[in-house]
Amino acid sequence: MSGETTSLESILSKYIPEGELEEVNRILYGRKCGKLELEESVKSRAESDNYEIAGYTITALPEETRLPRKVKIGLIQNKIVHPTDASIQLQISGLFDRIGTIIENAGMAGVNVLCLQEAWTMPFAFCTREKHPWCEFAEAAENGPSTLFLSELAAKYKMVIISPILERDHEHGETLWNTAVVIDHTGKVMGKSRKNHIPRVGDFNESTYYLEGNTGHRVFETIYGRIAINICYGRHHPQNWMMYGVNGAEIVFNPSATVGGLSEPMWPIEARNAAIANSYFTCAINRVGTEVFPREFTSADGKPAHKDFGHFYGSSYIAAPDGSRTPGLSRTQDGLLIGEVDLNLCRQIKDKWGFRMTQRLDLYAESLAKAVRHDFKPDIVQ
Repeated sequence: MSGETTSLESILSKYIPEGELEEVNRILYGRKCGKLELEESVKSRAESDNYEIAGYTITALPEETRLPRKVKIGLIQNKIVHPTDASIQLQISGLFDRIGTIIENAGMAGVNVLCLQEAWTMPFAFCTREKHPWCEFAEAAENGPSTLFLSELAAKYKMVIISPILERDHEHGETLWNTAVVIDHTGKVMGKSRKNHIPRVGDFNESTYYLEGNTGHRVFETIYGRIAINICYGRHHPQNWMMYGVNGAEIVFNPSATVGGLSEPMWPIEARNAAIANSYFTCAINRVGTEVFPREFTSADGKPAHKDFGHFYGSSYIAAPDGSRTPGLSRTQDGLLIGEVDLNLCRQIKDKWGFRMTQRLDLYAESLAKAVRHDFKPDIVQ
């Protein structure tokens, strides 16, 4: 990982003159985000615990009939703490300790809604396609160890926490799901949202462990706003993003685990495009580091067997409905991104661009109903 680029932003700032850099950033990132001032104690705690911290603001126009609806969003990206061949309990406790300290700092910084990365309690072992010991990381969504752990922190800081885990569904034959648990500001579990789209791409053939989720496109009405979770591979499907908007989401989180050789050119585009198309905020979270497993595995692609599937490149960011976005966190380092956003911007952009008004759900529904029939014929004029 020492040879990995730290960030796109670091390269741009190194080689582009300051005057031109501002214009480059405008083209790349849209309207410039403001700088969120963080207390020195928050910054020093991040420095002593060796993770990046960054803060930005995304504002809306002042209105006469509505007060600002400012919400502080927190995103955490991190490496695993212990090697993958360490005991299960040691790996879990190490992650609890690491993430707990970062959440404590987010709470001190006033974060209202915080999201962790996909399967944050474990290494991303699904690509090995081995069942043992990785299924031992699975836990109940409602009262599993990570939910109990995070519930205390949520109540302590009046923070909504989104916890993506490998779920063990005891009510349905102990089956597995890729699930995000939503814990409200009192520490109570509001509910869960399961991964709608499961990849079968190279190493990422997760259907060995779980299949497509059955919770649809749930939106959770928290005291800070309406939120939803589009887990990882679902970001490649515009219809998936659209349905969270149809159900009224104002912020959609995309906790992910994806490596540079596979998806990095898509990463800066997809969540940002979804924010624009659906007039809501999006939050893209990716884990960091290279995870090495005890035994080799192959990908059925003719390449040699390997013990890792590449570098998770971090680069977590927040995008706004007006097309602006924050810079990304590091590609190589743990990090906490804090964004203070004004949810009034969602309606303002709906009024300005009219995307939600001019979309043709009736037309799409009619066309899709035809497309899924076995006797469907594409509407091609020759």
